[in-house]
Amino acid sequence: MLDKSLLDWYDRHRRVLPWRAAAHQQSDPYRVWLSEIMLQQTGVKTVIPYFEAFTTRFPSVEAMAQAERDEVLRLWAGLGYYSRAHNLHACAVEVAERHGGRFPDTVEGLRTLPGIGDYTAGAIAAIAFGRRVAAVDGNVERVFSRVYEIDEAMPKARPTVARLTQALVPERAGDFAQALMDLGATICTPKNPACGLCPWREACGAHKAGTMLNYPRKAVKKAKVMRYGAAFVARRADGAVLIGTRPEKGLLGGMVEVPNTEWTAEPAADDTLHLAPLVAKWQPCGTVEHVFTHFPLRLAVYTAEVAVGVAAPGPYRWSSPNGADGEALPTLFRKVLGMANDALSQLKAKLTG
Repeated sequence: MLDKSLLDWYDRHRRVLPWRAAAHQQSDPYRVWLSEIMLQQTGVKTVIPYFEAFTTRFPSVEAMAQAERDEVLRLWAGLGYYSRAHNLHACAVEVAERHGGRFPDTVEGLRTLPGIGDYTAGAIAAIAFGRRVAAVDGNVERVFSRVYEIDEAMPKARPTVARLTQALVPERAGDFAQALMDLGATICTPKNPACGLCPWREACGAHKAGTMLNYPRKAVKKAKVMRYGAAFVARRADGAVLIGTRPEKGLLGGMVEVPNTEWTAEPAADDTLHLAPLVAKWQPCGTVEHVFTHFPLRLAVYTAEVAVGVAAPGPYRWSSPNGADGEALPTLFRKVLGMANDALSQLKAKLTG
């Protein structure tokens, strides 16, 4: 039986993770939910320090619900896919206010909460509440595509994978879900699967045929078109940086940014400096590249030092004199600030040298 062989393997090789309950212990729905939201499109190693920071600051869903959303965004800064952070706080508020601080224990109930889709609902229901439901993510799609040699391309093949997975879910549903996650993450990996260590190797059609790397089949993706823009880092003599808050809706919604131009399909013209937020001696620093889900972006970075008395223009504000470290800056603008800081340090070194 595939489920038994997988669970036997899991009992010997299960990963120790900060959100995972010990063997034979009940999982905490709050920690399961938080980890599953963080793990969407993000690797375990990246998530662990964020998870520990969140659970230290917010030991319960009620504690997160009572916090300001901006604090949640600040803690999330750098983790990416920022709509998750918005939904995280909204979900905490709803669980605290409408459900008495208790997560619904069914897939149907969980699906009504902000930011919880089919996979996340299945994972929480199985791991935290023992519901015999499938939790199908990219790891599971890869494993089952190889075992059953599913020739249909993703994402069209997902219903087939979900059906096959559901048929195998045993009484130990939570362990089964986590075992599949571990199998895909550590053994049935995308490029170098360790088939010799896999508990399903004898049943795996792709292993028998030597075609593991052909699965899962993927639909042809459209080429991503580069976008361009410019970013302006204005720093006061006391260390404060000119920053603003992005619109609530759209990419990086509600996050903090440094002033920047519209992102267009054509490189910025040579007269970009007329778009700077204030009049100053702007110096070019170089370019920063960042890849979003749907497009890559290249920003030309400029920096300038201004006097303490200069007022913040328009929608912008000055950060604290200690700089923007405590702000909800996404990775893109942390890269921009890092480049500007390096350029400023090099300039000061030349002047003092």
